[in-house]
Amino acid sequence: MAKLGPGQGLGCEAAVGSLVPSRKREYKACNKLTEGKRPLYAIGFNFLDVRYYDVFATVGGNRVTTYSCLKDGNFAILQAYVDEDKDESFYTLSWACDLDGTPLLVAAGSNGIIRVINCATEKLLKSFVGHGDSINEIRTQALKPSLIISASKDESVRLWNIHTGICILIFSGAGGHRNEVLSVDFHPSDIYRIASCGMDNTVKIWSMKEFWPYVEQSFTWTDLPSKFPTKYVQFPVLVAVVHSNYVDCTRWLGDFVLSKSVDNEIVLWEPKTKEQSPGEGSIDILQKYPVPECDIWFIKFSCDFHFNQLAIGNREGKVYVWEVQSSPPVLTARLTNPHCKSAIRQTAVSFDGSTILACSEDGSIWRWDEVDHPSMKS
Repeated sequence: MAKLGPGQGLGCEAAVGSLVPSRKREYKACNKLTEGKRPLYAIGFNFLDVRYYDVFATVGGNRVTTYSCLKDGNFAILQAYVDEDKDESFYTLSWACDLDGTPLLVAAGSNGIIRVINCATEKLLKSFVGHGDSINEIRTQALKPSLIISASKDESVRLWNIHTGICILIFSGAGGHRNEVLSVDFHPSDIYRIASCGMDNTVKIWSMKEFWPYVEQSFTWTDLPSKFPTKYVQFPVLVAVVHSNYVDCTRWLGDFVLSKSVDNEIVLWEPKTKEQSPGEGSIDILQKYPVPECDIWFIKFSCDFHFNQLAIGNREGKVYVWEVQSSPPVLTARLTNPHCKSAIRQTAVSFDGSTILACSEDGSIWRWDEVDHPSMKS
């Protein structure tokens, strides 16, 4: 279990951000769209294809919907996929692409089946069955966007090749999570490394380096996916206890990790792993980003492409925008709308940070645009 590192003594306390907005970037409430009465649990822009940076998707109930963010502040609905299972409740989505560059949407939720949707044909391309319970989050490997990871209530994380339909690795077992896995993320530059977190109050750092030949093999596999020699990764390289309650969102910031629990703050910390001694290591808490009234679980934060702006909602319908790489952290803006009073489950920040979206418990999408941003004037 990773403990605090030697740099956490007196005078080395974490830098805590002030809740007074800097107003460096100002945003105005632009629009609201209500999809229906079922909660929207996830929203996300497509950062994988420069042609579609203004396209985002939402999931709620058994529906996956894609939209375009118009420059006049409005939305244009592009397409909708409705799952055949009326009882499905999608909790997560991730953009991916096929080997030929075709944009794909990957969604999953309560029934534990991963749906891969072809955005060109608007049809279901593939379904992946493997998890034994609901799926809480899916992320795409930006360096190889045919690879996705899924975090499940069955206490495991799985690595999939969406091109071949193969489950390559299962992160579970002796050193795995001891309760629901709520969030997972690929390292932005170290292709072998992932982070996961969950209801056992831990964040685990895993390495795929030893198993990478199986990842490569998954791209050339011609037999049935069920016959692939799926491998178990049982031991993480680091188990970090940063929070004292459920950890429901984690993202890499370079080699650092951002994570949040139900204690009204996001924490930035540095994992210090020992390659020669997996499982041993330490953590340094670097910064804390306060988020008032954020004490319920399954609220996810998001960042723009370059990780300059971080946006997170709370249970009262407010969104806090942090300048994530400033030290100490700087609160850019606190976004409100007099009609937005339902819990914000997830945010989406556009490529350059000029548009911030939020999806809420009451089935609505909310939009704020930066005032006087160059892209908004054209």
